[in-house]
Amino acid sequence: MSKDKSAKIPTPQAVRGTQDMLGDFADRFAHVVDTFERVRRLYGYKRIEVPVIEPTAVFARSLGETTDVVSKEMYSFDDRGGESITLRPEFTAGIARAYITNGWQQFAPLKVATHGPLFRYERPQKGRYRQFHQLDAEVLGSDSPLADAELLVFADQLLKELGIAEGVTLTLNTLGDAASRDAWRAALVEHFEAHRGELSEDSLARLDKNPLRILDSKDPQDRPIADSAPDIDAFLTAEAQDFFGAVTSGLDAADVAWERNARLVRGLDYYRHTAFEFVTDRLGAQGTVLGGGRYDGLIEALGGPPTAAVGWAAGIERLAMLVADDVIDCRLDFVIAVEDDGQLTLAMKTLAALRNRGFATEIVASGSPRKRFDKAAKIPARALIAIGTRDGVSYTNMRGDSELTIVADQTIRAL
Repeated sequence: MSKDKSAKIPTPQAVRGTQDMLGDFADRFAHVVDTFERVRRLYGYKRIEVPVIEPTAVFARSLGETTDVVSKEMYSFDDRGGESITLRPEFTAGIARAYITNGWQQFAPLKVATHGPLFRYERPQKGRYRQFHQLDAEVLGSDSPLADAELLVFADQLLKELGIAEGVTLTLNTLGDAASRDAWRAALVEHFEAHRGELSEDSLARLDKNPLRILDSKDPQDRPIADSAPDIDAFLTAEAQDFFGAVTSGLDAADVAWERNARLVRGLDYYRHTAFEFVTDRLGAQGTVLGGGRYDGLIEALGGPPTAAVGWAAGIERLAMLVADDVIDCRLDFVIAVEDDGQLTLAMKTLAALRNRGFATEIVASGSPRKRFDKAAKIPARALIAIGTRDGVSYTNMRGDSELTIVADQTIRAL
């Protein structure tokens, strides 16, 4: 039976939870990345790249076998060699692995930053995708509270330079040192055990392995119990209090506003001291735009030496959604309309000269010569150059930004 050659070949659709970007949102996305790259250089953070794929154990050990990310959301598969591989769901674990396996301890304290795609199988929603993108900044090998403060100042400046700091609040908490955390954890377990019959199923599952996570439960059934749980302040050692005081003093000195949120927690045992989130009400219920904390036990959990570290991550899509329409100027510097094909050589020389001088320039040299000027005028640019011939004499007409028209005139005269 012959195939019907007229039958239309079905076009594969994009994978659910992924996105294609063009135009305005792609420009916003690029603006966020460009601003991040510029600001991270101001703070001396080195650019780092780590693989998109890692052995599954990297994330299972770092995120915890019982977390939703590991148990429900990771894209894991066996490769042809039979090794379990995972598409990275976050940056920190891969950077910690690289720190150990490449011997980067020799560079400690090491300040690094990166950005790129991450992958989690979860329900897509506003600003959250299955392939999403994050900015990431980490300090490895420093136990100084000044590292925490600098990271937060870095984040604050990034948000300000993106023009989205208004309406965004830095919320801050301390998880204490190991002794503080252990004492607090024991008190929380005792509190939640006394209310075991009133907890939701998810919180009951967390009680044995991850009791701190009950504090940020969104289940209404859990909220009265979580709200009445003891705060960490009663269990902080003098050293932990001094550490948190040094972080907040650093923020105050840098004029970074912050609010205490004693219920802000990180469930895994390797987290210590500072935990923080920059939150907004402009993105609905999912209001965190940047978050992180100190994870002094992570590198040891991955088989490395005891190493202090702190870092943060921010969703690029979410930041891009907050960028105002008037923040990004996507106009070209120049657009050239060639109104006479006999002047194409001059136009091409002008095009090359302007681009070589660092000016973004486009040329309109196709279609009817009579319509090229109007076509060029529709292209967003700060200045327009028309090159043609009138009564046998070549001409150049310019309009737009006065400083740029002077530059164009000088460039053409020099050709």
